[in-house]
Amino acid sequence: MNIQPPYLKKGDKIAIVCPANKLRKSIAPAIALLESWGLEVITGKSITGDHFNFAGDDALRTADLQTFVDDSSIKAILAARGGYGGIRIIDQIDFSAFNRNPKWIAGFSDITTFLSHTLAALHTQSIHGQMPASFETGSANSIETLRKALFGEELNYTYKSTITNRPGHTEGVLIGGNLSILVAMQGSVSEMDYTDKILFLEDVGEQEYAIDRMLRMLKRSGKLAHLRGLIIGSFNGIKPQEIPFGQTPEELILEIVSEYNYPVCFNFPVGHIEDNQALIVGSTAILHVQTHEVILSYQ
Repeated sequence: MNIQPPYLKKGDKIAIVCPANKLRKSIAPAIALLESWGLEVITGKSITGDHFNFAGDDALRTADLQTFVDDSSIKAILAARGGYGGIRIIDQIDFSAFNRNPKWIAGFSDITTFLSHTLAALHTQSIHGQMPASFETGSANSIETLRKALFGEELNYTYKSTITNRPGHTEGVLIGGNLSILVAMQGSVSEMDYTDKILFLEDVGEQEYAIDRMLRMLKRSGKLAHLRGLIIGSFNGIKPQEIPFGQTPEELILEIVSEYNYPVCFNFPVGHIEDNQALIVGSTAILHVQTHEVILSYQ
């Protein structure tokens, strides 16, 4: 059973850090919103860090995250944004204090590095959801699901898929995140266990052939064979090719998992989109997939 960090309550202190790319704009509106939830918000040095494309050099970002991992008064750590950089510092973080006092880590995109490590190495749940840098463009509903996830309120999702799903009903621990990052975690201590899990995937800015290659790598390594369910979120920002690849991400996914019989759903509201719904990584979920309707709830 994975460890569930204590849910937040009004008056709790949370930290915002930038463990990857640097901020390009103020997150003051996001901080104000978090404070309106009754939280005390502390920002790390990496929020103003600037080292080429990163929010400070590796040493600064490592020390910044380490400070809040070690601080027992901090009840959650929110990544301000993603980009690239988590894999450069994950092995320098000492999670000893985290093991004694688990706390929520929340974010998506490159932050999948930390969500994956938290589950794989520390057996602790985390939150895949909107980040302060995306609050202004994120839907009100997506930000509300983040609040509910942090405060332990009921989260259930029902939506209509415009793409034909592969129906089925299943239950299992929910894992996943950004496809590129999950592939980068393979063979390391941060690699999630895929067996008997419900896997969700999303990505942005990749070409169809790269998506195909990454998925086939997961298949060849046995990661897709023993899933209980597959949730496909947004694969957007696909770069056009001079010669078309010939398959959409959804089409190639169905082909790759055609020999398996677990349910597969598409159009799930997760990823680099405005309506990026919060998902609790490491929690037990119930997935009901019909041809064009999907229901996800937590046990």
